[in-house]
Amino acid sequence: MADKDRHRDPRTSSGIPVHEVYTAADVGVSDNSRPGEFPFTRGIHRSMYRGKLWTMRQYSGFGSAEDTNARYHFLLKQGITGLSVAFDLPTQMGRDPDHLLARGEVGRVGVSIATVDDMDRLLQGIPLDQVSISMTINATAGTLLAFVLALAERRGTSWSALRGTIQNDILKEYIARGTYIYPPRPAMRLVTDIFSFCKTNVPQWNTISVSGYHIREAGSTAVEEVAFTLADGLAYLEAARERGLRIDDVAPRMAFFFNCHNNFLEEVAKFRAARRLWAKLVKERFSPDDERSLMLRFHTQTAGSSLTAQQPQNNIVRTTVQALAAVLGGTQSLHTNAFDEALGLPTEESARIALRTQQIIAEESGVAASADPLGGSYIVESLTDRIEEEARKRIERVDAMGGMLSAIEQRYPQGEIDNSAYEAQRAIESGEVGVVGVNRCAEDGLQEPPLLSIDPRVEREQSARVKAFRGARDAAGVTNSLEQLKRAAVGDENTMARVLDCARSGATLGEISDALREVFGEYHGE
Repeated sequence: MADKDRHRDPRTSSGIPVHEVYTAADVGVSDNSRPGEFPFTRGIHRSMYRGKLWTMRQYSGFGSAEDTNARYHFLLKQGITGLSVAFDLPTQMGRDPDHLLARGEVGRVGVSIATVDDMDRLLQGIPLDQVSISMTINATAGTLLAFVLALAERRGTSWSALRGTIQNDILKEYIARGTYIYPPRPAMRLVTDIFSFCKTNVPQWNTISVSGYHIREAGSTAVEEVAFTLADGLAYLEAARERGLRIDDVAPRMAFFFNCHNNFLEEVAKFRAARRLWAKLVKERFSPDDERSLMLRFHTQTAGSSLTAQQPQNNIVRTTVQALAAVLGGTQSLHTNAFDEALGLPTEESARIALRTQQIIAEESGVAASADPLGGSYIVESLTDRIEEEARKRIERVDAMGGMLSAIEQRYPQGEIDNSAYEAQRAIESGEVGVVGVNRCAEDGLQEPPLLSIDPRVEREQSARVKAFRGARDAAGVTNSLEQLKRAAVGDENTMARVLDCARSGATLGEISDALREVFGEYHGE
């Protein structure tokens, strides 16, 4: 396609037309707020990165707990300021590594964790009261948190000193990702059980990270990412209120997790619009007393779906552009993808380059010196207004369907994302959208860098280890704790306290998940 044709009708990824030039006439009612002031368009902190840089939190996990622990110590030496744990599919789906359905998946896309002892090995040499730990875990979030709490007790670390996040966002699993176990409504109960338990017992822990990242990876536009993510967040606050929790006890510990894709100016505007829209929606619907309840705090990860197997070194540039947009958009923490992730798990070298990308932006670019440096740009302000407007329309449609749970059951968000994913792929295949190395400047053959491989021994060793763990514990104590968990799940007792008792007794992740399966059943989608 000729350049003149490609640029005849330029649009953002959300289909918003891009004008040839922007003026003050393209900006709506002026938002004169400053950073740290409602509606927080320009950032949630007055001085932003002048006061404290974003947390550099590289997502990592593979093989055994020992393998991943070695990578964490490597990354800590390279300068990361927070850990982010990736779990393998059996751990995410509540299966122990010796389960039939775990075969071939143990340690493949994350670390295998089935017991408190595994968690101990994962975090060996890492002071729990000094390092913030983020865990991307959803259906089994309560169990993995319980393992951390039981480990803290074992090490003599006070729960009040623990800082970290569990993703615990089950709604987006039904929308976009698929690692759910239980039906939506009992799964929401488990989420609110964690809210209630941590409010009293683990006050510095972020009990949910509402994830737009996976919605975007599934093919949504930037507008849909904002709309469906915030709609999920509202559903969690409603569920907490129905449970008898105060909004000011839940919202300040709620974090968000967004994708950062290639359309640089739209992505900067997306973060500003999300922050402003969330503040307005929470104020309108919940009238909190604590201003922190209005602040959208978020982690960003660069777009995995934008990485190409062709000419993989190009991904370093893509990731740099995306990371810079996240910083200019005011992120609180950031993960930068490694250039080889379209081909395999990151090697030490590619992980180092990914981290150095953040560090160069922080230390050399100068963009951290001023809060919201693109604020006032006519195009950025115009896109911010438009994304907010379009996202609110979609949230209102979710409301009309009876809320996000009902909308999911009616497959509204799933259908919108499917359509957007189809259109995005069609545009690439037609050449309407250019991807360097794929349909622009392409070369024959793949330039494959050295890749990280997972030794098959990991599955054998993890299976043997969990069997030995079961054989060395008090079987009667485990049985009793699992029965108590099932009784709590049948009634209205807080299940999180019972999951913790199971972890203390030596129950495995699979056993705890199976106890809840007996009560709630399994969800297999539509």
